[in-house]
Amino acid sequence: MPVEITWWGHATCTVEDSGTRVLTDPLFARRLAHLRRRRGAPPPPEARVADVVLVSHLHADHLHVPSLARLAPGTRLLVPRGALAQVPGLRRLGRLRLTEVAPGDVVRVDDLVVRVVPARHDGRRLPVGPHRSPALGFVLEGGARTYFAGDTGLFESMAEEVGPVDVAILPVGGWGPYLGPGHLDAGRAAEALARLMPRSAVPVHYGTYWPIGMDAVRPHEFHTPGEEFVRLAAHRAPEVSVHLLAHGESVRPKVAR
Repeated sequence: MPVEITWWGHATCTVEDSGTRVLTDPLFARRLAHLRRRRGAPPPPEARVADVVLVSHLHADHLHVPSLARLAPGTRLLVPRGALAQVPGLRRLGRLRLTEVAPGDVVRVDDLVVRVVPARHDGRRLPVGPHRSPALGFVLEGGARTYFAGDTGLFESMAEEVGPVDVAILPVGGWGPYLGPGHLDAGRAAEALARLMPRSAVPVHYGTYWPIGMDAVRPHEFHTPGEEFVRLAAHRAPEVSVHLLAHGESVRPKVAR
């Protein structure tokens, strides 16, 4: 059965492979602190259905406790090591099957293998303080090898540590007018694609949330990263098929080599 990817907005995707349904970084809110969802409706109830949920790091737009609380009882949840200590709200989610993981860990979910890989990003819940958790990426190995990068910057050993993949789900923007270190914009994401050389790619993490009151500040950073990634990827990695999805749209990317 081919892999199917649905993008719900921001970093939230459903990946279906080998009869297993995977949900990434679920964020179902219309508003999060100073951020408002500016494009696409929040994901529908069927988006909350998953066999396993992957959380890439502890920032609130990726680990959103109210969204996790809407998952079905018994759903398996993989979070970065140290999350329970740094996010007390996770302790209220006792009906979920929570496991802390770190780079190098391998978890089997039915017929799917989830391999945990490094990311280069500040994985702390808060921007200050001594507590740290790793930021993670995940490689799903079933009928295809699908890389969900979470939030990450480029790093020298990316291709080596991620390994060969068929599909790359890459962040190409952010939720504000400026990107700090540890992020991929459209250009750096195209460079990541050239290093990884998957068969297909899906850009995410752009064009969904934007700070309230900042509509006029570098608005192209909200609207254009997806199209810019398509253009730059065609130059840097022309062999890769890039699928530019609308919110709620699905694709079955080619994976045969």
